[in-house]
Order: sequence, then C-alpha cells, then structure tokens
Amino acid sequence: MRECSCAAGGKGHLLFFFRLWYSMRMRVIGTRAFGLRTPIIRESDDLVSVVCQSVKDAVEHEKVCINDGDILGITEAVVARSQGNYASLDQIAADVRSKFTSGHIGIVFPILSRNRFAMLLKGIARSAEKVTVQLSYPADEVGNQLISWEDVDDKNLNPYSDCLSESEYRRLFGSEIKHRFTGIDYVTYYKSLGNNIEIILCSDPKRIVQYTDQVIAADIHTRSRTKRALAAAGAKKVIGLDEILTQPVNGSGYNGLYGLLGSNKASEERVKLFPRDCDPFVQKTQQALRELTGKTVEVLVYGDGGFKDPVGGIWELADPVIAPAYTPGLKGTPNELKLKYLADNDFAGLSKDEARTAIEQAIRAKAGRDQMGKMESEGTTPRQITDLLGSLCDLVSGSGDKGTPVVLIQGYFDNYAH
Repeated sequence: MRECSCAAGGKGHLLFFFRLWYSMRMRVIGTRAFGLRTPIIRESDDLVSVVCQSVKDAVEHEKVCINDGDILGITEAVVARSQGNYASLDQIAADVRSKFTSGHIGIVFPILSRNRFAMLLKGIARSAEKVTVQLSYPADEVGNQLISWEDVDDKNLNPYSDCLSESEYRRLFGSEIKHRFTGIDYVTYYKSLGNNIEIILCSDPKRIVQYTDQVIAADIHTRSRTKRALAAAGAKKVIGLDEILTQPVNGSGYNGLYGLLGSNKASEERVKLFPRDCDPFVQKTQQALRELTGKTVEVLVYGDGGFKDPVGGIWELADPVIAPAYTPGLKGTPNELKLKYLADNDFAGLSKDEARTAIEQAIRAKAGRDQMGKMESEGTTPRQITDLLGSLCDLVSGSGDKGTPVVLIQGYFDNYAH
C-alpha cells in the first residue's frame, strides 16, 4: 500500500511517470472531492478499520493515488453510531425530570424538524404535567418557515411584540398551514406529540416567562443569548438542550459538550446523539492511514454544512458545530489572494503569459503574510478551514442513500502557483 496502485508495471509504469511529469509541468485539475462507499456501519464496529479499508478499496479499484495533504472527512452519523451513542425517550424524560422542580416546563425556539426536535419534544413531554412550546415566527432559527414574511406584513404583525395563541394563529392564517417542502403543519404535529402540549408563537424569548419560569432554551446557535434574556426576565430555572444528557442516564449515551444538540431520530423511541470524544478518533485514523499509505492525511469529523438554500431560505446547520474534531493541520482560516482582482487591477496591462507569471509570483510571495484587510484578498471566504471543508463534505456525501459517509478531498491546499 505504500506505493500507489496506479503505478503499474511495464507500459503502465512508464505511462504513470509520464503523466506525473506532465502534471508537474501544468496542473489542469485543482481541488477535487469524492465520496467513498463503505459497508453499513453498526454499533461497536471498528470505524478506523472501516475507514482505512474504504481508502484501500479506492486505491486498488478506482486507481486513486493518496498524497500528503489529502483530507478525509467522516460524517458524524457513523462516528456516533459506531460509539453506540443513543438515548431513549424515557432516558431523556428522566434527565429533564431531574432538572426541574415544576410540573410546567416551557420550551423556547425549537426548530421545526421531525428528525431533529420532534423526538426530543416527545421525551420532554413525558417528564412534565404541562409543556408550553414557544415557536418563533415567521421562521425558526435555521430558516424553516411557518408562514411567510409577506403574510406577517399583510396582517400588520410584529413577531417580536405580538404573541399569538394557537387559536389566534389559526384565525389569522388558516386551519392548516403546511411547510412548503415537508408538507407538514408543524403546529398540529408538535401538539400531537403529547396530550399536555400547548403552542404559542412569539419571537421574543422573554414572553415564555408569562407562562412558566422553568424553561428549556431549545435554539442551537443563539442559545447563550436566549438563556441570558430568560434569566434577566425572571426565569428561575433555565437550561439548554446542550445541558440535557451531558452524562449517562440509566445507561444512555451522552455528550458532555452538546447534550441533545445535534441529535437525530433513530427510531420511534430512540435518538442518536452527536458523537463524543472525537479527537482521539481523528488522531487514531490519521496514524492508521499513515501506516497504510505512507502519507500524512488530514482527518475531520463533519456534520451539517453551513450553507443556505436560496429558494426555501433554510440554513442547513442544525448541528451545534460543523466539524466537532479535526487533526491539527486543518486549523486556521484561508490565506488567499483574489485572482480576478489581480487580473483586473494589478496585472491588467500584461499579456496572458506575463499575467500568469506575475500572479504565480504574487501567490508565492504571500507565504507567511497575513492577507487580512488587503484589497487583493477582498472577497475570499473569511471562514474556518474546517467549516469550509465540512460543508464541502456534507454536499458531497448528502444525507440520503448515496452510501458515502467518507469523503476524500485532494488538492485543497494547492493554488495557481503549483
């Protein structure tokens, strides 16, 4: 395995080296990413071995050459599954029950999701006498719309000051309001998950305190601000989903950092939690790949990508982070120049060959220099490398039936100068 299998003997051997020599003279392919198929991964599987076998199969059957600096992404779903990081609804209910003294619990700003939140609501409802769920409107935190902004404007409503009961919501907008993509009426659906659930709608988190002072902040990326607002408004007990199942409860899985955040429906009575302790996994995988291929491959675990659907307005990121773990070579942000800026400004008067040479020299000269605030870097993406890579991996692997929970990325750190 230490020699790339595309370097075959005889004529194939000569052809390989000719292609290698030619590619070193003129690279015609930059970054590429492709999914690697694996067997269905079960609880207690040795995921490091499965990942390494998928890389070995790609080398042997698809003639892929592994290089130093390649990147391997593994989706969080298979990491959590191999860990057996699951919890039942009764285990969720037990932990919630232990954290609240009142029988009336408020839930603020959950997202609209059968996969992400509905199961959690069922578990929480089992822990309390009454649950008041406050939905933000017209959309949730990640862009799922209950109603459109046009509808809100037509009714002359202010979502931050106008709180609607379910009956007022129905009177204003109709008896059935379905999500444009899922076809689900989420108010009806969430109420059906327990006979003790009521729904209100308001985008001011403090409104829930008028119903109960025992509150779960169910939002993901804005949870810290929501918790502060609730505490300032007089809530006596405030926790987030990230504070439920941070330790095992009656033999459950857990996540010490994120609790229930990032969980997914596994069955009608069980959820899969976000994976825990991923740093040892990426380090062990990197070492195993080095032993297998002789190359240093960077490794990350990825979840939802950070991108937004331009039609539905849905922001994909329902996980607490895009990449919960990665090897040290992936730290930092891109340090890039904007080629079109250089071509249109600094080197606009040069011939094509002269411009190419000048741009290559500018790229080489940037090494070790921070481009922040410089015009030649304007428009480059100011995000963490791991967030960009995790989003790329999520787009490549998809969330359906592609069967590629491992993604290989090559040439990501290359540039126009090499």
